[in-house]
Amino acid sequence: MAYVIATIHDENRVFGISFPDFPGCVSTAASLDEVLVRGAQALALHVEGMVIDGEQLPELRGLDQLRAAEPDWLSGATMVAMPVDLPAKAVRLNISLDANLLTRVDRAAKLSGQTRSGFIAHAVRQKIAANG
Repeated sequence: MAYVIATIHDENRVFGISFPDFPGCVSTAASLDEVLVRGAQALALHVEGMVIDGEQLPELRGLDQLRAAEPDWLSGATMVAMPVDLPAKAVRLNISLDANLLTRVDRAAKLSGQTRSGFIAHAVRQKIAANG
């Protein structure tokens, strides 16, 4: 598991979270606890979107690197290390599915513009996330 530095800002009891290594990945909430939950969800979706779009993931910087590179931006922020599952090397596997289910998977994957493997991986990630 990797860790991404997140910054939390508070403006009039509205909390915003952002990730310097993932520009555009942000979320807001009315409490610190909720902004951490929403931030984790936003980061997971952002990373997944980058992978699906074929974008290269950034090299993650540590706190010292971020402070040196962006001291003004980090001023007044609360910084946290947010865990994130970054994709690893793809592994080929052999599974068995009902032929009718496989046909439905292929149809749904095509309609969503994904490959069969991408569609199944996405469904599995959603199921795991829903089960905590």
